[in-house]
Amino acid sequence: MKKRFRLTARSDFQRLLIGRRLYAGATLVGFATPGRTPRTRVGVSTSRQIRGAVARNRARRRLREAVRMHLLPDRSNDSTGRGPGITFDVVLIARPHALTATFAKIEAEVGEFGARLARSN
Repeated sequence: MKKRFRLTARSDFQRLLIGRRLYAGATLVGFATPGRTPRTRVGVSTSRQIRGAVARNRARRRLREAVRMHLLPDRSNDSTGRGPGITFDVVLIARPHALTATFAKIEAEVGEFGARLARSN
């Protein structure tokens, strides 16, 4: 996922985590608010229940790849990266099950989260 689509500032994460939780599944918890920029931005974090840096990084990589495939616009390689409709700032937190679940399960949950975003417009 390109850097221009990422949330990196601590203040952005805190702003989203204070808001309403939009989705809670077996492999992830998702928070979202309408975005402040003209493109959807995503931040990925991990639960503290996942022990070890290697495991936390693996969970983040798996979740980030599913997000790239399902939440970001198809034109994510162009210079604007603007998708249709309202843009969102999104924070996804990987749960411990994200390490053992199949990638298809993670993709399904990210897709369900995306569907909830679309319905919340």
